[in-house]
Amino acid sequence: MTARRTVRALLEETVERFGQAGLSYGHGTTNALDEAAWLILHALGLPLTDLNPHLEDRLDAAQWKSARELADERIRTRKPAAYLTHEAWLGPYKFYVDERVIVPRSFIAELMLRPGTVPGDSPRGLSPVSILDLCTGSGCLAIVAALKYPKAKVDAADLSPDALAVAKLNVMTYGLDRRIELAKSDLFGALEGRKYDLIISNPPYVKTASMRTLPEEYRKEPKMALASGSDGLDHTREILAHAREHLEPKGRLVVEIGHNRKALERAYPGVPFRWPRASAGTGFVFALDRDELPMK
Repeated sequence: MTARRTVRALLEETVERFGQAGLSYGHGTTNALDEAAWLILHALGLPLTDLNPHLEDRLDAAQWKSARELADERIRTRKPAAYLTHEAWLGPYKFYVDERVIVPRSFIAELMLRPGTVPGDSPRGLSPVSILDLCTGSGCLAIVAALKYPKAKVDAADLSPDALAVAKLNVMTYGLDRRIELAKSDLFGALEGRKYDLIISNPPYVKTASMRTLPEEYRKEPKMALASGSDGLDHTREILAHAREHLEPKGRLVVEIGHNRKALERAYPGVPFRWPRASAGTGFVFALDRDELPMK
């Protein structure tokens, strides 16, 4: 065994064990190989981009044991790797996470990180100076927005005090506590009188039937960050109903809705939703300017 204690051997073994355990993915990785590599590199203290140069590295007994125990925990608990490593990534940005918040994953972040025009930019090329991240969770989108738009002040709102505690850790880590204000709010409930150039939101959007069949990994996340009624649109309906009063005249709303495009368009047949293209295609994020929002 000692002769085979290489990173490659451990990776191959871990991928096989993950496959046999029937794990589910989707919290930063999409397959057993990437999930195994993430946990092994974390256990060895190596950057997540450094797998290939280290494949033939020999591991001592302590290194082998440490990495293998982390894989054991992934199989035993079915917790997403992000909860075991306490880190999640959106593009180049790392965030602290634990079971108090949903694991960050968002096409909105992808769109904001893309060079050139993104859904938050004005048609005249102007950048927003006041931004709201609604249902902020770990604060990841608020932070990405603050980094994307360095002149903007950002409000980050969430109903969960636990989530806001995690968001505070991340905001402080990035040194953005003077530009990002955290607010405990049930959607717009505690934001009366506040108006923004841009509102972004990755709200709960899992429908009731889907909640009953979620893989165990997703059940480790806070239910309140996932469930949104029978059609997955309860939160989105509230956002659409009240966003107009919180947007500046040229303001814009950008919301992620998962796989609910058809249900949304059926519910709002006259609304001119725009669907920017993300890596998985169109239909996952919509954008509306203030004057395109449905009237109450």
